[in-house]
Amino acid sequence: MKKMILRALLAAAMLCHGTAAIAVVDYKIVTASERGTYIKIGRDLAQLVAPSANINLDALPSAGSAENVRRLRYEPGVKLALVQSDVYQSYIDIAAGGNAAARSLIRPLRVIMPLYNEEIYFIVRADSERNYIHEIKNARINAGEAGSGTALTSATLYRLMFGETMADASVSYLPNEEALAKLVTDKTVDVVAVVAGQPAKLLVDMKPESRQLIKLLKFDPKHPSSEAALKTYFPATVRASNYPNLLTADLPGLAVKAFLVTYDFPPGDTETHLRKMARSLCQNFAMLQEKGHPKWREVALALPNLGRGWFYYGPTAREISACIAGESTMKTAVKARPAKQCSQQERILGLCQ
Repeated sequence: MKKMILRALLAAAMLCHGTAAIAVVDYKIVTASERGTYIKIGRDLAQLVAPSANINLDALPSAGSAENVRRLRYEPGVKLALVQSDVYQSYIDIAAGGNAAARSLIRPLRVIMPLYNEEIYFIVRADSERNYIHEIKNARINAGEAGSGTALTSATLYRLMFGETMADASVSYLPNEEALAKLVTDKTVDVVAVVAGQPAKLLVDMKPESRQLIKLLKFDPKHPSSEAALKTYFPATVRASNYPNLLTADLPGLAVKAFLVTYDFPPGDTETHLRKMARSLCQNFAMLQEKGHPKWREVALALPNLGRGWFYYGPTAREISACIAGESTMKTAVKARPAKQCSQQERILGLCQ
C-alpha cells in the first residue's frame, strides 16, 4: 500500500512539473488602427509565432507608435509593441535634450528586430493644384490623430523639408476617415497624411469613383527639400497593383521603418518566454512570409546596426543570432540631436513639462 501511495505521489508531482513547464502565458502587443497594417502584423505574430513559445498573444489596436511607447512602458501585460523608427528616434532626441519624461519612457525600451518600411501617403483633392509632397507647405494638413506615429511623422517630415514647424492654426489631428470626409465635402482640410504599409486597407477599400475625388502626392527626390527628408526617411514606390481603384501607375513616395520593440525585462519568466518567442519567430519566418501579411516578404531576418541610443534586447538577439547562425547582438547607433522644450514634436508626444 505504501509503495502504491508513493508511486501515486510521484506521478502527481511529475504531472504538476510537466504542467508548469508547458504553462501558457497571456501577453499583449500594441499595434495601431484596426484598418492599418500594424494590427495585421501583430495578429500574424499571435497566430503563427506566439503559440510555439507558449504565449497567448493578444494584438491590441491603438492610436499608433507614440501611444505604444507609453503602453509598453506602463501598461500591465503589454510585452511587445510596433513602433515607427522616427517616433523612437524622436523620444531619444528629446531625452538627449533634457526632457526627463522622454528619458524615463525610452531608456528601458529595447528592439527585438527591424521589420519593414511603412509608406507615407499625402492625400489631396483630385482637382488640387498640388501634385508633389514638397508643395504641401502652408497647406491645412490633417497630420493624423494626436499621439499617433502618423502625427509625429507628419510634423518631423514637414520640419525637415521646410525648416519650420507646421502652423498650429493650419494643422488638425482627426482620424483618417473624418479627415478625408472634410477634405472632399466642406474642404476645410487640404491634405490628409496617412502612414500605413501597403496594401493599406483604408486605400484598398476605396471605390473606383474615389479617383474622381482624391489623389496621392508624389515624392520628387531631386527637389532641394528632399535631401533633408531622406536623412530620416526612405524612398519607396506606391504600387498601382495594390490600389487599382485609385492609381493607374506606380507612384514615387516615402516610407518610415517599423520596429518590433519590447522592454528590458530582467532574467525571469517574461525573459524566458520572449526568448522562446524570438526563436519561434526565426523558425517560423518562412511561414510568416508565406501566410502572413504581404509586408512580411519585405522583412529581412537580420539584426543590422542601430543608432546611438538604440539597443537590441540581449536575450532575443542572442536567440535570433543563433538561429540564423550569426553572431551575438550589436549595440550601436545614430547621433542624437538636441530638442527644444515643448517643441511641436513634444506636444504631439505629450512630453511638455
